[in-house]
Amino acid sequence: MSEHLGTEAAAPEQHVADSHDLIRVRGARENNLRDISLDIPKRRLTVFTGVSGSGKSSLVFSTIAAESQRLINETYSAFVQGFMPTLARPDVDLLEGLTTAIIVDQERLGANIRSTVGTVTDANTMLRILFSRLGRPHIGSSQAFSFNVASAHGAGAMTVETGNKRAERREFSIVGGMCPRCEGTGNVTDFDLSALYDETKSLNEGALTVPGYSMDGWWGRIFRSSGLFDPDKPINKYTKKQLHDLVHKEPTKVKVEGINLTYEGLIPRIQKSFLSKDVEAMQPHIRAFVERAVTFRTCPECGGSRLSELARSSKIAGKSIADLCAMQISDLAEWVRDLDEPSVAPLLAGLRGSLDSFVRIGLGYLSLDRPSGTLSGGESQRVKMIRHLGSSLTDVTYVFDEPTIGLHPHDIQRMNELLLQLRDKGNTVLVVEHKPEMIAIADHVVDLGPRAGSAGGSICFEGTVDQLRAADTLTGHHLDDRARLKDTLRSPTGALEIRGACEHNLRDVDVDVPTGVLVVVTGVAGSGKSSLIHGSLAGRDGVVVVDQGAIKGSRRSNPATYTGLLDPIRKAFAKANGVKPSLFSPNSEGGCPVCNGAGVIYTDLAMMAGVAVPCEECGGKRFQAPVLEYHLGDKDISEVLAMSVDRAAEFFAAGEARTPAAHTILKRLVDVGLGYLTIGQPLTTLSGGERQRLKLATHLGEKGGVYILDEPTAGLHLADVEQLLGLLDRLVDAGKSVIVIEHHQAVMAHADRIIDLGPGAGHDGGRIVFEGTPADLVAARSTLTGQHLATYVGA
Repeated sequence: MSEHLGTEAAAPEQHVADSHDLIRVRGARENNLRDISLDIPKRRLTVFTGVSGSGKSSLVFSTIAAESQRLINETYSAFVQGFMPTLARPDVDLLEGLTTAIIVDQERLGANIRSTVGTVTDANTMLRILFSRLGRPHIGSSQAFSFNVASAHGAGAMTVETGNKRAERREFSIVGGMCPRCEGTGNVTDFDLSALYDETKSLNEGALTVPGYSMDGWWGRIFRSSGLFDPDKPINKYTKKQLHDLVHKEPTKVKVEGINLTYEGLIPRIQKSFLSKDVEAMQPHIRAFVERAVTFRTCPECGGSRLSELARSSKIAGKSIADLCAMQISDLAEWVRDLDEPSVAPLLAGLRGSLDSFVRIGLGYLSLDRPSGTLSGGESQRVKMIRHLGSSLTDVTYVFDEPTIGLHPHDIQRMNELLLQLRDKGNTVLVVEHKPEMIAIADHVVDLGPRAGSAGGSICFEGTVDQLRAADTLTGHHLDDRARLKDTLRSPTGALEIRGACEHNLRDVDVDVPTGVLVVVTGVAGSGKSSLIHGSLAGRDGVVVVDQGAIKGSRRSNPATYTGLLDPIRKAFAKANGVKPSLFSPNSEGGCPVCNGAGVIYTDLAMMAGVAVPCEECGGKRFQAPVLEYHLGDKDISEVLAMSVDRAAEFFAAGEARTPAAHTILKRLVDVGLGYLTIGQPLTTLSGGERQRLKLATHLGEKGGVYILDEPTAGLHLADVEQLLGLLDRLVDAGKSVIVIEHHQAVMAHADRIIDLGPGAGHDGGRIVFEGTPADLVAARSTLTGQHLATYVGA
């Protein structure tokens, strides 16, 4: 009887719908991928490893995530697709089992000057609703607390069509929270008029120095034909009205050569076209102009809160919305937790959840009014994560690009917990990562390589973390690497004094930063490292700063153009052949006229994916045929641009092609581990780690006695960190002082001196908690950094 019951109770066969538990990739060839095929388990955490440039991003972002997003976009109407970025199908034979992909990358958040941490998450919206319900005195709906909504009042006549038409007078009123003085930006601007024009010149003589105001274009036509100005009269001879029209005039219709156009003064135009963007997101020449011509100061009416006096007058428990947005998020979370209002219980629960996510992810030191453009790439990535932690979606593929960037080892533990939390909700989590602490939590590991660039793009290993440790791959060999504390330390030759540093959360810090040695500045995220070093040392003479700012590059930009390498190459070709240097630039005279020197013809197909086809005229070589007749050594210019950095360094080192200026730049690229790159490779194809090292190589050529490097290990494989340490040693041995802001324990262990900030983040940080040698820090174990470093070196 019992046997019979046991048979009856046997588990049913698996439903066919539950059998789709793999993402299958077959024949992926995007960028440097070598026709690879693999199976990725769904609803698991898979980490992709390999040296920078091995093809991790090409597989995860450019193939799997890109195809998922392309397929989703195709479900929208043609009208909607017209407003979306067009995505080409990746170069892959087959992709099966894809789910909706959500990319959480390191792209910095928004270029909008009104974008804050609160507005890019739901926290600000929930706070505004809370004040519209509980704020006293009650002043209006939630938009009355929004600094992006202006107050407006109006009245007018309208015709009401009923049985008898009649005219009625109606009034309307919108109560917004925007400060009327600064228009919700928190800053007011003062303009240096001498930076806008040279008053000794006339317009025709080029008096205007504002970018884009050329007398050769439409502005020249407007100035000459509008009748507002005498274009041959020096500006210092203008009447008051003429000067007002030039600088301040409100938008006015003018007729120029029979065409109706709008003219407005320089300052209103600059405010609309330049100052509506965050300074960090401006093009370099626009940013230089703005920094020269415009002074920003805190708005005197709202005190930088961006809100009107009416919005600031409404309070809950003695706090206005401006007070709460200025609070550190960890403190705000406590304030909300103490608020007991049953009438808005669901709203409070949602707000608590959002604020607690900030604290759990290690961003409790931020405030909701922090401009989003000031966040680092790592902080931006974690803010994006907060949007998804409370999501009800499951069976989604989350794709992360090095989520540990900018994180202290203490914070990496929290990040690991959050990734596992996303996985446990039934999602597929794909992570591109180098840090062994994060590789250790993977359910599945895919190792790409064996090297970078053309020597990479293959699957070297698939399996568990334990299997990776035993595998004969570069990652397997280096996974358990632990740097030792140095036996001999260099002695400082002097010191850079910092006195009374109080920027952001720094608490009147005094410190002497040793010179002539390798100094590592460390501490948890938000402890004040960047504020101390960038805020106090970056502007001094002889200081070269290599920060984490993104490299902006079009598909015409490449390592040769970015580093200045193309100039000595062009001159060498010109000298050897007795012709002009401009012939040897694809963006100048020598470029193929059919593809304009791009090597490919881009065809925009409106709402369908654009197509890039190799140019038939030049065969993708980018140059006109006569230019390719000129040689340096035995190579033409297209063959030189197709060389790897290593090969080019040999080519320009000796013999007929010997060019010392080119060889010097190439040697720096080799030093930072970019020898495998092709010097003519478009910047748009480089990974984040490659771009940062390209930037580092460029700055190595600057003359300065002090180098400040901000997390140079970002994007570096475990094997490459050793090469970076060798580069830092060579810089110090050459007489330079090197200051590194870093979390990587291998760099800390290699330091001559460590400055540790903390003990926590935000207002819990901002103090020096340790100064001395790495050995003393390990022995004391008095700080979080000391405890993690001691564990790392096995002390």
